[in-house]
Amino acid sequence: MRRPKTLRERIESRIARKRGEDVFLTREFRDLGGEDQVLRALRILVREKRLVRLGYGVYGRAVVSRLSGDPILYSQNGFLGAARQALTKLGVTWEPSEAERDYNEGRSTQIPLNPVVLVKGRFARRLRDGNQELVLAR
Repeated sequence: MRRPKTLRERIESRIARKRGEDVFLTREFRDLGGEDQVLRALRILVREKRLVRLGYGVYGRAVVSRLSGDPILYSQNGFLGAARQALTKLGVTWEPSEAERDYNEGRSTQIPLNPVVLVKGRFARRLRDGNQELVLAR
C-alpha cells in the first residue's frame, strides 16, 4: 500500500511541474493545505536550499552554489527577471526603467546594473536576493 505524499512533497512536485516559472507565491499552494502548514513547508524547503525567499510570500527556485554551498536564485534572467515575474504574478503593473529603455533603443551605451522598474499604482513590498534589492521608481 502506497503512503500518501506529505505536503512538502506535493509542493515540491508542483514546483517541478512548473518548468517556465522561477517565482512562486504562497497563494499558489493554498489549495494543498492550511496557510500555516504551507508556510511551514516552504520554510523547510528554504532550509533545505531548494527555494530562496525573495520577499513576503514570494519564493524563487534555488540551486546550491558550487563555490560557497549557499543557495542562489535560479532564474534565466537573473534577479531582475525573477522580480518582474513576481510583480506580474502579484498583479502589479510595471514598466522597464528609463535607463533600460534608453539602452535597448540604442540611445545609450551604458548598461543599467541596478534592478529598477517603474511601478504604476501602489506597491509597498520589498523584493531582495542577498545584497540585491529591487528599486521601485514611480
